[in-house]
Amino acid sequence: MDQHQSQKDRSRGGQRTLLIIATLVGAIGFLMLGTRPASEGAPASDRPPATAADGQPTQPARGNIVRHHHGSHAPTASAEKVVAGKLRQFTKSRRALARSMAKKAGVGVPDDVEQFFSALEAGYWPDIEAQWTALAKRSGQYEHSTNSAELNPVWSAVLDAYGVAEQVHEWPAQQLLDYGNAILGSLKPGMVYVGGNDNGRWIPELLNETNGGEPHVIVTQNAMADTRYIEYMNTLYGDRIATLNEEDSKHAFEAYTADARKRLEHDQQFPEEPKQVKPGEQLKLTDDGRFEVGGQVAVMAINEKLLQGLMAKNPDLQFALQESSPLQGTYADAVPLGPLMELGAKDSAASFTPERAAQTVDYWKARTEQILSDPEATESPYALKSHAHDTVSAGNLLAARGFIAEAEQAYRLAGQLWADNPESMGGLAKILTETGRQAEARQLIETYVRQFPDRRSGFEALLGDGGKAGAPTPTVPKP
Repeated sequence: MDQHQSQKDRSRGGQRTLLIIATLVGAIGFLMLGTRPASEGAPASDRPPATAADGQPTQPARGNIVRHHHGSHAPTASAEKVVAGKLRQFTKSRRALARSMAKKAGVGVPDDVEQFFSALEAGYWPDIEAQWTALAKRSGQYEHSTNSAELNPVWSAVLDAYGVAEQVHEWPAQQLLDYGNAILGSLKPGMVYVGGNDNGRWIPELLNETNGGEPHVIVTQNAMADTRYIEYMNTLYGDRIATLNEEDSKHAFEAYTADARKRLEHDQQFPEEPKQVKPGEQLKLTDDGRFEVGGQVAVMAINEKLLQGLMAKNPDLQFALQESSPLQGTYADAVPLGPLMELGAKDSAASFTPERAAQTVDYWKARTEQILSDPEATESPYALKSHAHDTVSAGNLLAARGFIAEAEQAYRLAGQLWADNPESMGGLAKILTETGRQAEARQLIETYVRQFPDRRSGFEALLGDGGKAGAPTPTVPKP
């Protein structure tokens, strides 16, 4: 995720808010992209193939940004051409946007940023990754990266362009189109779309800007704690919605840290009472009285407050969400919306009926059957994991609204899509435990960790209790 402060702000020190922010940078970096570190590039001998007059490769090549997947057929080949064209259009728009943002800041676009966009337009993936790796090391966004002041004004456009390009490189073209169009097709006219993880943000964003017609406003929940992203959101959509500002960000941080500190002090003063600090929250009171927070749970709690603030600023707009991590504070007035959930739905208690819960399960059953019957989809771990994650999100909402049987079905469907899915296993184990089926939950998790031993640590709480009644809910690791 993007960091919250610029180099100038971070150098000041002495302010409680900035001390807190500094501890979040590492967690923010991994949460935003969820992307493995880029490679160091391809060998010099692995160069692009010859190109035709239109700039397209004359034959398939391993290094092409749009990969030719095994078993491709005529419709898939056509999809690859469509996606390649959309990517070129999106890349040009973000290059122009980076130049405009640099001009507004009174600076020039750094040479290595221009080189990065040139690599994107050429479409040769090893060169793109090599350029991206060098920029990411100076972005201040990732663990161990430095912060380059000259990169800050254009960083959000660079990140946007790479995020879209990476999804194009990873996904089979037809699956990418199907996934993005399913999301966009579920949105109501004028609805604001809030993307979550990489595919949920950048695939719809690519199609949104290249499908023609009036595009939706698309933002991401994961970057709202970053002032660079706030500025970027204002650049893109300031004429269409009331956007966030630095004061909103500051207030969200202060509200979260005040509550987190109170909960930490409770746990320290009353160790025999139930813990109020959530699993994954990294909270610490230092010897000199500073309060430090970190970890994904803390970051997402702050982002959730900012998302709610954005909704409050735009009471006449409707919002739809594809979750990254569960935003449980949004569930009370959310309802299913195809592969998404609608936030702040009016009369959600009356409209989220048992019939609607059943329809949600039916939707994911049909999607699961469709995906598992498509060889191209089943050969793509990115497609399987993404659909499984979205199915788990539906299960989370169903469980939170009391539709336990339907939530159980959703978690089981997610497990069919991706067997090594800690989210679905954790959600299912929780339901089984809370409904008095501790032995079944234990057996489920024992089978799971035997098959995937690297996941065992996330379920020790349940396994270590011997399956007794009252076994604690497992802490579910992120995939």
